[in-house]
Amino acid sequence: MDQDDVRGDAVAAGSYSLRDKQLGFFGRIALFLRQVISELRKVVTPTRKELIKFTLVVLVFVLIVMGLVYGFDSLFGYVTHIVFGVPGN
Repeated sequence: MDQDDVRGDAVAAGSYSLRDKQLGFFGRIALFLRQVISELRKVVTPTRKELIKFTLVVLVFVLIVMGLVYGFDSLFGYVTHIVFGVPGN
């Protein structure tokens, strides 16, 4: 499959190619916009059940990462306190 079709659709490789044809500034912008619209048509909106599941997965992942960062911060703070001590004591 070749992605060089002007409409942004995938076509079988053939003699026609945009690489052979030089597009001007506005032609490249128009091609880009057509390809963006073509890709946006492929987007599938998740169902409510999928959206809730994905949201919960993200929140659990964020909580796990927060716990790891807190744990490492506490560990490094403790090690720094042991190595360097507290000035004035």
